Amino acid sequence: MAPVSRTELSEAAPSVQQIVRLESQTSVQAAINWFATHEQQIADWQMKVASIPAPPFGEAERAAWLAERFREIGLADVHTDEVGNVFGIRRGLDVTPRFLAVSAHMDTVFPMGTPLTPRREGTKLFGAGISDNAAGLSAILALASALQACGIRHSAPVVFIGNVGEEGEGDLRGMRYIFSDPHWLETISATLVIDGAGSDTIVAEALGSRRFEVVVRGPGGHSWSDFGLPNPIVVLARAIEKFSQTKVPSSPKTTFNIGVIRGGTSVNSIPETASMRVDIRSTSGVEIDRLELVLRTALDQAILASSLPHKPIALRYEATVIGSRPAGELDSNATILRVLRAVDSHMGNASQVQRASTDANIPLSLGREAVAVGGGGSGGGAHTLQEWFDCSGREMALKRILLTLLAMTGITE
Repeated sequence: MAPVSRTELSEAAPSVQQIVRLESQTSVQAAINWFATHEQQIADWQMKVASIPAPPFGEAERAAWLAERFREIGLADVHTDEVGNVFGIRRGLDVTPRFLAVSAHMDTVFPMGTPLTPRREGTKLFGAGISDNAAGLSAILALASALQACGIRHSAPVVFIGNVGEEGEGDLRGMRYIFSDPHWLETISATLVIDGAGSDTIVAEALGSRRFEVVVRGPGGHSWSDFGLPNPIVVLARAIEKFSQTKVPSSPKTTFNIGVIRGGTSVNSIPETASMRVDIRSTSGVEIDRLELVLRTALDQAILASSLPHKPIALRYEATVIGSRPAGELDSNATILRVLRAVDSHMGNASQVQRASTDANIPLSLGREAVAVGGGGSGGGAHTLQEWFDCSGREMALKRILLTLLAMTGITE
């Protein structure tokens, strides 16, 4: 059988017939069968990784475990970078390396000390982080293992990455660091992010967001004897009332939320400080900038309205950015998107392009090819202690990702 070349698949829109040829190769069939026959191993990896704590900025133990699995599988140049991202390389036949990156985030939303006791009931796995993102990490281990076990030779090299800092306050720090490194910035040609469960979506549009911690400070005092002094809680209330009247467009879709508010020590004290956390999201960076300006203007006006006339009182606010995720969008003619569509068409998999905030935000914001897909099965209860993952049908998603990977990198029999 003639080889399915990387050039043939990347320079023209890949056809279903080309994907059929790719899947028909003996080694590819063996890898697809590997997923089905090794489901117990994949589930065991998933259970194990979910039992290792990986709170924001505390992923080291999970990273060490993943690096050891990469070595056992036989990946080359296994190492951990300065922020904790784990890398393992499967070399290709190309002389000039242009990597396909396959990544899954290691961190969870759960703080250190959260009980991590995953359990299994039939095909269902239960536990904090079992789907998000133990499912993604077990998927990259399955892919690397199948490639190694079945001796598949691809033209372009693949770098498997377990990255830190995708969730919440992590603010995509792992991916930011990778794409700030000149080596990876120059050599990663496309990124395939595996995040959570499912196989019916393609995240090719990056939802942008900006988050603020707003702190208002005043002199404080007694509610009776110091009545009339400016109250930081009232300042926040006035700012919120003004900001909440802001009109936002439905296209580009834009939202805002006041998610946390704190302040005060007792009912009969004028507080010295009050704070709130504000979340702004949009498919447009311009809208995010506009809403930030509206927020700061509302705070300025609230400070002015609460200040005492003819009696300067120290009343001020600080609005600190505590998270910023860039927006971006994959070109509809991008190679990785065309390949995924061809694979889905061949498999009869009805998938939809969606917008979300994932690790793909970083390469997409830089104009690079990237998508995020699920690791198969089904899941629910994300970010709760009742999180679950059903392994049923996982092999279909792994086959989908494998065919996409090989179509992107090229394969010879």
